[in-house]
Amino acid sequence: MKKFNVGVIGATGMVGQRFLLLLENHPYFNVTALCASSNSAGKKYKDAVRKWHLSEPMPKKFKDLVVYDAVNDMEKVVSAVDFCFCAVNMKKDELQALEYAYAKAECPIVSNNSAHRFTDDVPMVIPEINPEHIEVISAQRKRLGTKRGFIAVKSNCSLQSYVPLLHPLKKFGIKEVAVCTYQAISGAGKTFDTMPEILDNVIPYIGGEEEKSEREPLKIWGKVKGGKIVPATSPVITAQCLRVPVSDGHTATCFVKFKKKPKK
Repeated sequence: MKKFNVGVIGATGMVGQRFLLLLENHPYFNVTALCASSNSAGKKYKDAVRKWHLSEPMPKKFKDLVVYDAVNDMEKVVSAVDFCFCAVNMKKDELQALEYAYAKAECPIVSNNSAHRFTDDVPMVIPEINPEHIEVISAQRKRLGTKRGFIAVKSNCSLQSYVPLLHPLKKFGIKEVAVCTYQAISGAGKTFDTMPEILDNVIPYIGGEEEKSEREPLKIWGKVKGGKIVPATSPVITAQCLRVPVSDGHTATCFVKFKKKPKK
């Protein structure tokens, strides 16, 4: 089986650290490039990471890899990988520009970030639901003028706790969904050490999360037409998103109204 050489952009942050744990012994992927800000560039990974946030130890195989500058070393990164995972903490416009730059340099980007989730020719795929959205990549490549390069994104992490469960119920005609998500602090890139205010507490509002939770499922349930993903127009989703004192793992509670009421 072929193994793909991959890079992780934003490797020193908490999400990047999680990527490396997932990729440490992966059967499909071989990590050949770690990328971060200019402050980390040129250092060994073990020296560039200010704080290792996860309970599992830093994988030995990555400790001595030299970190690339995600912006200024782009050419070196592209030559070392088949594609990159992107998990950086930047302003939306800066992040969009960075991901476009890699795609136009013929490096496919699989992004953990939200900057391109509503770009209409960027697929946001949950494989069990909408794998056909991958077809839109050919239209995106035409727009970008690339042969290999493209951007694909994952959805908001809290969606993955309930949208796959609603999907098989669509045959009953889902009209309305009221969802409340109880989101772990890992979703904010935090641990209990770095977020002491969450101890014995619930934060009842997470900026931007409610809009994502209400809009993103409609794109996932949309159709590819004319080289774009046209979002579904239903169901109507109302979301409330809370941060709760849980280290990892989001929970969602859904109330659903159907056109045709399903039996037990």
